[in-house]
Amino acid sequence: MTNSETFPLIDRGKRVVLMSRRNIIIALIVIALIVVLFSYGIVEVWNLILLEPILNLSVLLSYVLFSSFGLAIIALTIMVRLLTFPLTLRQLRSTRAMQSLQPKMQELQKKYGKDKQKLQQEMAKLYKESGVNPLGCLWPLLVQFPIWIALYQSIMRALAVSPEGLLSLSQHLYSSSIIHQMVPLEEDFLWLNLGLPDSWFILAILCGGSMWVLQKMSAMPSADPRTQSMNRTMLWMMPLMFAMFTFMVPSGLALFWVVSNIIGIVMQYFITGWGTLFVRAPAPAPKAAKVQRMETPEGAVLEERLATERVKQQKRVEHGKSGGKRKDRRRSSRTRSKKARRKP
Repeated sequence: MTNSETFPLIDRGKRVVLMSRRNIIIALIVIALIVVLFSYGIVEVWNLILLEPILNLSVLLSYVLFSSFGLAIIALTIMVRLLTFPLTLRQLRSTRAMQSLQPKMQELQKKYGKDKQKLQQEMAKLYKESGVNPLGCLWPLLVQFPIWIALYQSIMRALAVSPEGLLSLSQHLYSSSIIHQMVPLEEDFLWLNLGLPDSWFILAILCGGSMWVLQKMSAMPSADPRTQSMNRTMLWMMPLMFAMFTFMVPSGLALFWVVSNIIGIVMQYFITGWGTLFVRAPAPAPKAAKVQRMETPEGAVLEERLATERVKQQKRVEHGKSGGKRKDRRRSSRTRSKKARRKP
């Protein structure tokens, strides 16, 4: 066996070893999490790992930032965004890579649309050749999701004003005099009462507008009418929905949404630029003419069949014409022979 044949085998062996180590580590982590969850309970583990650290950090930031819980929300949102930036970067790159494969995926769907098994094989081959993981944009989002839920819960708990809410808040605070002396937190920030919805509707406009800009920057243009319709629906539905939520939730949570969207816009700009923000949506594709439909493999087969039928029909017509001419000649010859017999 030559060296050129040996090195690929060595590389494959290293990949197998690395994948097996990674699978073992993932399996050990999952087993450890299952043991901890069954030992202490899901709620206790959630509070211990995520909710209480974020909640106490927000109270401590309020103490550092001139007793302003509004500034603490902004600082905490920036810190969480920076902490999850590697995951966000990986998610954005995976999404862009998947979107760049859309034309090739549509070609495969047209070519192997009837053979589902062959289509799956070709799609897997395309992912492997392009080095794209179809779940690459999903895993970072799943990892970030619990962090955002814990951040949401910590803000809601920190803004407690009722005696029951303050009692629940004190149960999740660490035993530090600095943290306990900050409770209850200062709720006034700019024109806002962080414990109540924004009565001026400014946060609703900022939240909906910033989310619209972020989605418009990350959207990919498409000539498919169905994809265009879905993109337009999502572009307007999500910002309007979150803008409506700001009328019903404390303005501290709406402030978190606005700051998070602005940071997302900044990250998106440095990764992909303005994207499609200033690009008009492409015009819908015109209806394919008969000649264009014939360009597909199925169309070529259909065109060949139609051409064969036309040739056969032409032959029938020509055969019919020739048969009619022979009949006319026979009749004319019979008529001439009868006339010849009648003559004396």
